[in-house]
Formats: sequence, structure tokens, C-alpha cells
Amino acid sequence: MSNQVWLSQLKKHRAIAVIRTSKMVLGEQMALAVVSGGMQLIEITWNSDRAPELISQLRAQLPDCMIGTGTLFNVQQLEEAIACGAQFLFTPHTDPQMIQRAVSANIPIIPGALTPTEIMTAWNYGASCVKVFPVQAVGGTSYIKSLQAPLGHIPLIPTGGVTLENAKDFLQVGAIAVGLSGELFPSKSVLRGNWTGITQQAKTLMQRLH
Repeated sequence: MSNQVWLSQLKKHRAIAVIRTSKMVLGEQMALAVVSGGMQLIEITWNSDRAPELISQLRAQLPDCMIGTGTLFNVQQLEEAIACGAQFLFTPHTDPQMIQRAVSANIPIIPGALTPTEIMTAWNYGASCVKVFPVQAVGGTSYIKSLQAPLGHIPLIPTGGVTLENAKDFLQVGAIAVGLSGELFPSKSVLRGNWTGITQQAKTLMQRLH
């Protein structure tokens, strides 16, 4: 999938649901719950239970959605993620080798970076956009806003501290999209199997962003 297609999906949907789970069956339910709430960009973290299997299954089950993965640390994991059908790839850090491998496979890669130097480095190596993580630790929306003047040409996806309340603020100061995990999937709701509650969280988020 080309970067143009990926960027158009980000501009359309504006939010990525990040699923990290210790049980594959819960991961499936979490994905179905947010999709019922109108979300279509789903990231399954690679350290989830049976992540490759879950990604393959969700791709078959949810053909209208884009299913990717994250928390990839090295080229071997990246190769395995590509093999199981992940449609986009997030990393917590910037690794030139990983970026170049994803680019050669024509799969969007979104490396994690924090400082202007790291963001620029990731972009120059061929990142489709850059994950600014952990954004809340360095000032949240004000940090994203302050990056716009010098780095406004680089699409940024803040994660780590994005909430239902502040998600729209990140878009208003220049982020192309946001990633949410714990905010969408409160641990109590997941443990109790309160999928309608999680669907409502997703619905609320999408209404606020659109």
C-alpha cells in the first residue's frame, strides 16, 4: 500500500485504536467493539498474545478496516509482521534498517521519535509519518504546536497521553491523526467484557474528531 493511500486514510479517520492484549480472544473483541463505534484503523501491538494470528484473522474478518501492528523492535519482527499481513507498522524508536525494509516492501512505517532531530532523521530515512511518543511527557498539544513552524511538512501522530478529551486539540494544532490505547480500552471494561461501553468510547471519540 502506498504512502498516499495511508495518509488519505489517516486524514479520513483521524484516530488509531491501539490494542495490547494478553489474550487473543480479548484482542478480537476489543477490535470488534471499536469498529462498531466507527473506527477503522486498528493497531495490534506485536507483544500481544498471538499477534500474527490475530492480525491475519482481523484482516479476513474486517475487510473494510486497516489492520497494522506496533511495538516492533527489530528487522526480524518487522519481517514477521509483513508476512502475517500487517498493513502498517509502528515502532517505538527510529531504526534506519527497519524503515528501509518497510519502504522496500511498500508498507507504511511510522517510527517513534521525540526531538526535532529524531523526527527529522526518521523522515529523511523514508518514514511515511512519525509517531511522537510519549507526547504528554513533553508538553502534549503545546509541543506538537511548537513543532509545526519548522517541521509542518512532516505528518505527526502523537501517542502516549492522548485522551477522548484532548484528541481533537492535537488535530487542531497540526497532528494528522492520534493513537489511543488505554483511553479507549479501560482495563475494567475489558476484564468485565463491557464491549458496549468500549463501542461507546469509540463512538464518542469519532464524533468529537469529525
